[in-house]
Amino acid sequence: MEISALCIGLILSLGLCGLNSDVALNGSEDDVKQRTGLTEDRTGAGVSTQTSSVKCKLQGTTRLPVFSMDGDYVIGGVFSIHYYMHTVNHNYTTMPEVPRCTGSIDSRELRFSRAMIFAIKEINNSTELLPGIKLGYHIYDSCASVPVAVHVAFQLSNGLDPVFYTGDNCSQSGMVMAVVGETGSSPSISMSRIIGPFNIPQVSHFATCACLSDKQQYPSFFRTIPSDKFQAEALAKLVKHFGWTWIGAVRSDSDYGNNGMASFLDAANKEGICVEYSESFYWNHPRSKINRVADVIRRSTAMVVVAFTSPGDLRILLEELSLEPSPPRQWIGSEAWVTDTDMRRFSFCAGAIGFGIQKSVIPGAAIDKRLCDGTEDIKTLQSPYTDTSQLRITNMVLIQLKKVNFSKNGYDVSFDANGDPVARYDLVNWQKSESGSITLVTVGQYDASLPVGQKFRINRNITWVDGGTHPFQQLVPVGAPGIRVSPPPCAYFQ
Repeated sequence: MEISALCIGLILSLGLCGLNSDVALNGSEDDVKQRTGLTEDRTGAGVSTQTSSVKCKLQGTTRLPVFSMDGDYVIGGVFSIHYYMHTVNHNYTTMPEVPRCTGSIDSRELRFSRAMIFAIKEINNSTELLPGIKLGYHIYDSCASVPVAVHVAFQLSNGLDPVFYTGDNCSQSGMVMAVVGETGSSPSISMSRIIGPFNIPQVSHFATCACLSDKQQYPSFFRTIPSDKFQAEALAKLVKHFGWTWIGAVRSDSDYGNNGMASFLDAANKEGICVEYSESFYWNHPRSKINRVADVIRRSTAMVVVAFTSPGDLRILLEELSLEPSPPRQWIGSEAWVTDTDMRRFSFCAGAIGFGIQKSVIPGAAIDKRLCDGTEDIKTLQSPYTDTSQLRITNMVLIQLKKVNFSKNGYDVSFDANGDPVARYDLVNWQKSESGSITLVTVGQYDASLPVGQKFRINRNITWVDGGTHPFQQLVPVGAPGIRVSPPPCAYFQ
């Protein structure tokens, strides 16, 4: 989707065109100005010049945004820029310190946040989209942590003024008009529980749990990525297409992994696929738990492994597997990790296949090719942050709402009654290049909107785990234990 379409979607989602009385979901123009701090009686630092009788003070510690810019209307952003959160053992005798992010930076998440900044700047620089109005942003790092995401959600709902005065009570709304994020399903669920009752629209670019389609539970949640219900069905059809009826399955022990795998197992059951094992794990589980899951994979007779995991979780498991390599496995991946550039350093997973959101080109979003400090040449860097050739999620960062329905530059933008877009995926394959590095190659498509029999198509050769161009024929031991599906019965081969 090109940036022009994103700009239009952002304007529609905010409801700012003409500053109508029914702006967004939050009431009158005056209400909106009051939410964003534009009322004339505010002189700065959260202090009103009106007759004041109540002094309101922000409780707790304020978490600072990683990127911010003031504006007439502010949009919140929450991304998992760091992989993990620093674990602190509280002694309950002193004030707990503010949770800190730790570990390396997720380059793809950093790119998501910069894409949001880029699009907002494009809108502000346009003389046609919102003339006379400046959009701002407050973008936070959630450390891929639910507690931090909850903290940020409260902060976005409350505002940042440490002290303000009011003539009535301390029920002052926050400054944001809408929130983009979070990346993960579990943080998005927690955030939606907090900001939903205030009718603050939340739109995630990457939270795919089918549970989030429940408008009774999450009335103000929308997303620009399809529900895992569709991905699970597509993965089951993919496995059946190549004749694999004996597989293993691993998942993140999270809302994303557990709900996604449950949908996959249900779809696999309907396709007559047998599952030898189904294991869950999480990145901060004890090393013994991760090692046990790795041993299950090593000892299994299933040569195909379907992984419904986050990149951070699977990274821990693959590092464990690399310590004691097992026989080659054909990995089938969910969108979250199979398109993640950082994951392709695990060369023993070459041949992996899975589904990714259709990639797109955003004009003007190419990398800045200027020298950094006189010695580094950014053109030679290999990083998901500078790689703009695989913009699968980046092009969907901005907010879209239920009534949006338009087509721009060949890309359709629309949502169903559950706030979900039409499920269209690229079939992607990890292929080794001549240099030995692994590249992500699009080899087919899946379109859930097409009739049965036309949804799935392959238009390019796939490279498999053994380096060949034909899927291997798996032999299943007679009487092998597994999660049996009935009907139809499991298929066994001598």
